[in-house]
Amino acid sequence: MRKGEKMAEASRAGEWEVAVGGLSRSELKSELAAQGIVLNPHAETLLDDAIFDEHGAAQAVVLAERTVADLGLADGATLPEIYEAAQRLGLRLCSADTAPYLRLALSQQAAAPDSVMSSGRAPAGALTVAAEPLSDDIEYPKGFYLRVVDDQAWLRGYRCDDEHVWSPEDRFVFRVPTPAA
Repeated sequence: MRKGEKMAEASRAGEWEVAVGGLSRSELKSELAAQGIVLNPHAETLLDDAIFDEHGAAQAVVLAERTVADLGLADGATLPEIYEAAQRLGLRLCSADTAPYLRLALSQQAAAPDSVMSSGRAPAGALTVAAEPLSDDIEYPKGFYLRVVDDQAWLRGYRCDDEHVWSPEDRFVFRVPTPAA
């Protein structure tokens, strides 16, 4: 995939092929701004992390959306439990830089049913990108989620600890491993 190339729909609903990487931090921020994507302060903090200094060639990855309940966790679960259940089902965590590229590519995300931005839970309509946190500090943002509110695309960072219980209907994005050649 070439620099700035959009994603192509994958064969199953809730799965996408996305080009991740290939842009420098400044190019990535410029592209987010050019597409009118709004960032919250936590997203800005994450984008300032050194991981975004590493901008090798873009890699095509397949991503899959699953609810916490889809992972077999009907009563909700903590992030470690969610990540463990996803791994048992053959899903993998995304690289830490996946979310901004998914936000750039996902132009058809459904609008959220409300405009509440923060309430101690995942907001309605949010797609949380499952990735290893960039810091063990609970005050540092844990990761990104994507949301559309009032026709405005957002890339937002969030904070939580490993004790926070996510609801069964909360939606996560995982990487689908590709078969070895």
